[in-house]
Amino acid sequence: MKKSTIQFLHLLKENNNRDWFNENKLLYEDAKLDFEQLIDALIPAIQGFDPRITNLTAKQTTFRIYRDVRFSKDKSPYKPYFGSYIAPEGRKSIYCGYYLHIEPGNSMLAGGAYHPQGEQLKKIRSEIYYNLSEYLSIINSPGFKETFGKIEGDQLKRPPKDFPTDFEGIEHLKYKDFTIFHSISEEQLLSENFPKYTLSIFKRMKPLNDFLNRALD
Repeated sequence: MKKSTIQFLHLLKENNNRDWFNENKLLYEDAKLDFEQLIDALIPAIQGFDPRITNLTAKQTTFRIYRDVRFSKDKSPYKPYFGSYIAPEGRKSIYCGYYLHIEPGNSMLAGGAYHPQGEQLKKIRSEIYYNLSEYLSIINSPGFKETFGKIEGDQLKRPPKDFPTDFEGIEHLKYKDFTIFHSISEEQLLSENFPKYTLSIFKRMKPLNDFLNRALD
């Protein structure tokens, strides 16, 4: 990744207004192209270990930089980051995939299930209920803990309905998200080894993604 791409995001964070953005549109276009080239290089490499990732381009996985401010108190018009969700069917997929987020001071690699809705959430909880030991073997493995720490996300205060309250893994069923995060530094972003490093982290996500996607299938 080029240093100018990170510099653009720093500048955007400090000058998040339409006048500045329009005056610096060429900087944006150059940074966007750099990010998309990185994603286009990652997609076939991910396909090498996850055959569910097929027929995708960077444009199908990358989120727009323009914010929808209609229902937000924050009226800044642009997202000060680039984000790409490499998953079956692209960025709007209901399936678990591989998320790359580039933002000054908050860059990360993420995976798992973010805000699964209704029947999707129930399917995930059922998968954990019927295969608790397999789920625990994934999230308690040394490599998982070292890389991601733990499952993160919103949780219910009480056990979800349709599941016995005395289930030994009931705390795991209280989650409404099943997400994992791995922070990355600016130094890592600018390293020649960043694509290779990213792929190594994504590979460690795959067992959890596979488990959750099995439920969503």
